[in-house]
Amino acid sequence: MTSATLLTPTRTTSGPGRSPGGRLSRADERAYVRLLVVLDTAVLVLAVLVGYVTRFGDTDPGGSKIPYVVFAPGLVLAWLISLKALRCYDDQVLGYGADEYRRVYSASLRLAGGIAIAGYIFDAGVSRGFLAISFAVGTVGLELVRFAARKRLHRARSRGTGWSRKVLVVGDTAHVLELVHTLRREPYAGYQVVGACIPDALLAPVPQRLGDVPVVGSFRGIPEAATAIGADTVAVTASGELTATRLRRLGWQLEGTGVDLVVAPALTDVAGPRIHTRPVAGLPLIHVEAPEFRGARKLVKGFVDRAASSFALALLMPLLAVIALAIKVDSRGPVFFRQTRVGQGGREFGVWKFRTMVINADALLAELSVRNETDGLMFKMRDDPRVTRVGRLLRKWSLDELPQLLNVVCGQMSLVGPRPPLPSEVARYDGDVARRLLVKPGMTGLWQVSGRSDLSWEDGIRLDLYYVENWSLAADLTILWKTFGAVVNSRGAY
Repeated sequence: MTSATLLTPTRTTSGPGRSPGGRLSRADERAYVRLLVVLDTAVLVLAVLVGYVTRFGDTDPGGSKIPYVVFAPGLVLAWLISLKALRCYDDQVLGYGADEYRRVYSASLRLAGGIAIAGYIFDAGVSRGFLAISFAVGTVGLELVRFAARKRLHRARSRGTGWSRKVLVVGDTAHVLELVHTLRREPYAGYQVVGACIPDALLAPVPQRLGDVPVVGSFRGIPEAATAIGADTVAVTASGELTATRLRRLGWQLEGTGVDLVVAPALTDVAGPRIHTRPVAGLPLIHVEAPEFRGARKLVKGFVDRAASSFALALLMPLLAVIALAIKVDSRGPVFFRQTRVGQGGREFGVWKFRTMVINADALLAELSVRNETDGLMFKMRDDPRVTRVGRLLRKWSLDELPQLLNVVCGQMSLVGPRPPLPSEVARYDGDVARRLLVKPGMTGLWQVSGRSDLSWEDGIRLDLYYVENWSLAADLTILWKTFGAVVNSRGAY
């Protein structure tokens, strides 16, 4: 979700010049692809068996011109070929982003459509029920397998034991440091920086380091530097000396070495759907669409928010009653806590929560302000003495925020959006941070699925602004799905 997703790859041809470090990375990559092929095959075989047993059971499947003992294995093989044809095993989509899931879904849908058309034209007589069940089970199974495999890969990458690209970063000092910070912020993306090349004028006669990244050369010997440190990817960021001609020549120099060339434009925190590359006068110009703050998609989002929150309130009513009773028994004071927050357009509203603190919590805040554990405008304290016993449990599982469903029904909040700020925070916003108020605040958002209270103020603002600029209904569904994992794991909840 960060600029790591903006890396624009240019694949070079593999050749004998692979370095030892590069061979290890490619071997890890091939092992991961083989694992996916085995898992996909197992899922497809199971899907076809489920389709056959569910449709026919113990009866004889007559009427088909092709025996099912032949058609079923052929369907599995055709499905695998379709996945391969749509590049579902391409290393450029594996392990990061939603494109991998979209390609798996598209490959399954296209194959289903092709078989349906072929069956109609040639009157093959294959049971439509068998096909429908097989494709439904197989498509869902493939997506679940990809999700599980990706989570395993992410955990291995975060520990430094999984397949990652070894990256040589090339550019001006400031841009190199910015790109290194961005890539390290999300280690599960699989880009491990192993060195940097900076302009000749900045290269000292003695070895240098940018932070903890070694400077291994200048722009004159980028291919040699990549080979020397075992890099399998050269990431080029902004620099006045890297003209279009020099960048094109660098691509030529990397041909046959097996080293990939990626370009990180000086355009950060803009999501893929807003970016379109169009060739103009032989130049691949990047067109960036303006963010959308109104229109039909906003109306659909509002309808989905209110409908889903109304259904959730009705479904969770018994749980809400139990929580209310526990709060009342545990400590003196009201069940609900209503606090003024700032919503879309700077309009203030009262956000509803279950009370998790003692009734004089605001009066005690001044005494505890020196123990603030955040670096921004918010107050956060891991062991806040104002929190009640039941309150700690509610905060751990984010159950204290369930009454905010009422705010969503009333149109003051959204299910997904930036964190609703306090008026005291908004009063100190600068021009950039104030853009958080262009959309409705959310019960959950990128800040919650990325660490909640463990995030720094800067990272929390960055994620909120990213959502404001790049929101989509598909992204909302993804965030809602990830919210369950964040709540179950209690990441950053205190």
